[in-house]
Amino acid sequence: MRKIITLLVIAISTLSLAQCNSQKNKTEETMKTTAVTKTDVKQIIVDVRTVDEWENDGHADCSVNYPLDTFESKIEELKKYDKVIIVCRSGNRAGVAKKQLISAGYTKEVENLGAWQNLNCSN
Repeated sequence: MRKIITLLVIAISTLSLAQCNSQKNKTEETMKTTAVTKTDVKQIIVDVRTVDEWENDGHADCSVNYPLDTFESKIEELKKYDKVIIVCRSGNRAGVAKKQLISAGYTKEVENLGAWQNLNCSN
């Protein structure tokens, strides 16, 4: 009886490891596909904080500053991008800007990333 239980445990363990390896390969394949897709996406990162905040509190080098009070005037320009990522100090103003963009007819991908410090410019 012990031999049967031992064989069952070995068989189950082997199947589990094979499944984990299979899942890992699928994840790596998905990541490669996603990376290729991202390079084809024309995107812009917009910081909607005030000019004073942008200049004195820091900002990500990969972003542009379109303060929320003038954001609407930039919407037509933003429509040429496949993806717009919006940031601010906490995410509140970015949420307002996202709503303005969608209300103005922007139908592509738009993301409120929250605080500008959440940006990773190397992607």
